[in-house]
Amino acid sequence: MAALARAAAAAARPDTRPGARPATEARKEEALFLDPPGVRVALRRSARARRFTLSVSRVDGAPHLTLPQRASVAEALDFLTRQAGWLEAAMARVPPERVVAPGRALPFRGGSVVLTLRPSGPRRAPTLENGRLMVSGPAAEAPQRAMSFVKETARAELVPAARAYAARLGREAGPITLRDTRSRWGSCASSGALSFSWRLAMAPPDVLDYVAAHEAAHLVEMNHGPDFWALVDGLRPDWRECRDWLRRHGPELHRVRFAPPAS
Repeated sequence: MAALARAAAAAARPDTRPGARPATEARKEEALFLDPPGVRVALRRSARARRFTLSVSRVDGAPHLTLPQRASVAEALDFLTRQAGWLEAAMARVPPERVVAPGRALPFRGGSVVLTLRPSGPRRAPTLENGRLMVSGPAAEAPQRAMSFVKETARAELVPAARAYAARLGREAGPITLRDTRSRWGSCASSGALSFSWRLAMAPPDVLDYVAAHEAAHLVEMNHGPDFWALVDGLRPDWRECRDWLRRHGPELHRVRFAPPAS
């Protein structure tokens, strides 16, 4: 990787996720751009940071530099210049995205299915047939149809599981939404609203079910203390194995891309 080319400050952006610090304490973000163009390093200022910390996301290969609140962009620039070799090697180790297309395998429920186009004829909803996900329509639309199928599967399994676990704990879940989140697989707001990543439908069913139990437990304990894990253990005694699976394989699910390559 060549020398740094230019630096650009981005607008301060508070963390609005459930459980995040108030805006007055939220970390601000700036960015540095590396040569060659297109390599963007997000600068995350933190009042807790005492030194520069450079990392590369296992999900998308994006580099992030955490720096002390009062550190200057010039100091960040100097640090990155000295770490350019490490950063290039770290980014090169991130596996490429897995693009969904007809004829290719798609992770699903802990295994995989091959996305397959139906012969021409009336359009039908996607179906699973002998290890294949059959979709109708043009090949260019197949990735989006596959994504819709994954989303519908996630909703059909997560919503009843979360509500059932909440009932076992004597609670009632609020609205349940599905999103394509990157930083967490599920969340619970103080209002009781739950949110999940629809990519959980690509994980083994036990893992998906564990996340439903995990977030339902937050309806009782809005923390990750001993009492919280005791609740999770009562719902899913195998929670450690499920959590470990997500830690090992979760980034692979995030690297699945359903949009066709840009032309």
